[in-house]
Amino acid sequence: MNIDNQVVEKVLSQVIHPDSGQSIVALGMVENIRIEDHDIKFTLAFKKARDPFAASIKRACETAIEQAFPSFTIKGNILELVKETEPKKKAEKKVLDTLSGIKHRIAIASGKGGVGKSTVTSNLAVTLAKMGYKVGLIDADIYGPSMPKMFGLEGAMPIMVEVDGQELIEPVEKFGVKVISVGFFVKLEDALVWRGPMATNALRQIIQQVNWGELDFLLFDLPPGTGDVHITLSTEFRPDGVIVVGTPQEVALADVVKGIKMFTGANLNIPILGIVENMAWFTPAELPENKYYIFGKDGCKNLAQKYDLPLLGQIPIVQSVCEGGDSGTPSSLSNPIVSDTFEQIAHGVVAELSKISS
Repeated sequence: MNIDNQVVEKVLSQVIHPDSGQSIVALGMVENIRIEDHDIKFTLAFKKARDPFAASIKRACETAIEQAFPSFTIKGNILELVKETEPKKKAEKKVLDTLSGIKHRIAIASGKGGVGKSTVTSNLAVTLAKMGYKVGLIDADIYGPSMPKMFGLEGAMPIMVEVDGQELIEPVEKFGVKVISVGFFVKLEDALVWRGPMATNALRQIIQQVNWGELDFLLFDLPPGTGDVHITLSTEFRPDGVIVVGTPQEVALADVVKGIKMFTGANLNIPILGIVENMAWFTPAELPENKYYIFGKDGCKNLAQKYDLPLLGQIPIVQSVCEGGDSGTPSSLSNPIVSDTFEQIAHGVVAELSKISS
């Protein structure tokens, strides 16, 4: 008896899939028909794994072929496979946007080290908290984390909490400020010898995997200079604005300019909220009306005028500022002169943010 593939296919079209009510041929389940001597072979392609009708459909195919072609062998010649029409989608783990509850993100930067950037950040944070705002602080100075010392949190170990099925780091709270720092996870005396990618990955983790909750302000204390960390933070987490800290010295002013140009350049394009001049003058405690301009006079003030930027404040050299940083209690909490200065800076920051958002 001479038969061909079309004849076999016509016979198999009589076999109906019980689930759909259509023939297995119409469903595209019959593939690769082969007629070899007195053997008929083909493949049954099921649309899903463990089809409950697979065994009965296979028996129906064997019966149909045996009745139509009694001299041909079919048993043992049907290959079964699963050919899913749509690939299974992997279950996607929901990733929380831990920054969604934060109204304003502010970066505090300096072109060079030693100008008091971290001191300004810590005192600004506690001042905003005193004013009634909800404040968080990220010690993004990966190479030299100082916030554990400045907040008296050496030895603090953040706990993990579960939020919507995801484990997050709970920031350590003190003086009304939620603080997170890489310094909580390493020994402060250890040197962090990290290449750029390692530093930026650490930064991403301490920003994204933290249970910040609802905040009015999140302050980023950046490393000094202009490098990978600044670019990563600016491009991936987009601060609303930057505060640049400097001192009146000429050499420090040159680095302030570098910082301004980096953030306002076409690649980053982040507004400068203003400049803070630290170590503006020295005032002895016994002569509170006297000002001694040890590092020069009005360097940042003149620079702010040149670049048409706000001068948010000038911070004098006061012994309690240094002592507060060492003791873990920011001096704006106790020294009236420092407190007034930082309230002025805080009000200026709020005003500048209002201009940007309006």
